[in-house]
Amino acid sequence: MTQAKGEQLIDAITKALPRASTQALDISFNELLDMYKNKELNISPDFQRLFRWSPGQRSRFIESLLLEMPVPPIFMIEEEKGRYVLIDGLQRISSYLHFRGELEAEHLDPPVKLGEKLELVDCDIVRELNGLTYDSLDVGLQIRAKRAFIRVEVVREGADPHFKYHMFKRLNTGGELLSEQQVRNSTIRMLGSTFPEFLKSMSKIEDFRDCTEYLTQERLNSGFDQELILRFFALKNRRDQFKHEVSDFLTEYMEDVTDDNRPETFNYAEEEVVFRKTFAVLKRALGAYAFAFAKKDRSGLSGGFSTYHFEAITVGLQEIIDKLDPEDANAIEKLKTCLAVC
Repeated sequence: MTQAKGEQLIDAITKALPRASTQALDISFNELLDMYKNKELNISPDFQRLFRWSPGQRSRFIESLLLEMPVPPIFMIEEEKGRYVLIDGLQRISSYLHFRGELEAEHLDPPVKLGEKLELVDCDIVRELNGLTYDSLDVGLQIRAKRAFIRVEVVREGADPHFKYHMFKRLNTGGELLSEQQVRNSTIRMLGSTFPEFLKSMSKIEDFRDCTEYLTQERLNSGFDQELILRFFALKNRRDQFKHEVSDFLTEYMEDVTDDNRPETFNYAEEEVVFRKTFAVLKRALGAYAFAFAKKDRSGLSGGFSTYHFEAITVGLQEIIDKLDPEDANAIEKLKTCLAVC
């Protein structure tokens, strides 16, 4: 690298540094618990759905705290009035909340209800901990757990929102516990919340839910229903630009629609009308079998859900969607026959 290019690179990094306003703090878990209870620490419902640690994993983390073992730092974003949003560290904080009876996680199996305290299991260093809860620990161990500290990296309120977004994206992309759509929902929300909230609201439309009835609960928990809606709009509006990995294509489209600094336009009112009509038609034609697999003997549909069928049918319908009337029984019957044969 030439000296001139080296100086240009240093200058570019120097200019970017003010965007990355951060601070490191050491905070006790008891203080984090108080912040959570007082709504000073936000773990939004979208983040809560990402909590996946098993009871054994939660227990071994508590065991680590009691043994005063080092644990990785967590990351937060500072908001106005001294409040914080968690962007990395959900598994650890939620495990402690469960240990203290302050966690509500209905999506888990078995579900965790507020007030239920974690019973330690699968502790493999101090096996005597197994079967105990916070209440059955010696007072000294309770105090040790409450006073356990963790390093908290805080992105200050004045930091550039794009820096916050890229930071979270790099922290979480590739995490085995997060689906691709969960990462998108969590990270892209930092660029703006309108489009992520729009996808969420569309996923609750009854006709869409009826047509995707065969999605498993596991896929719903991973946000796959919202990814399907993202696929619909991305392929409907930009399929001519799809030239690479579908995950990157979806992420880039969601970024472009969400970020006001990018040129992508999205007419929410018009797009919602098209979405609702598409699934109103499909609901009346095939209902839960709209994206089902064909039977081996081609005698009908056997149920299940095919992502490929979803993409082909919903996007293909856009060529004639203006001509279709959900209340036209003859047109719906013709569509049903066509889709069943295809």
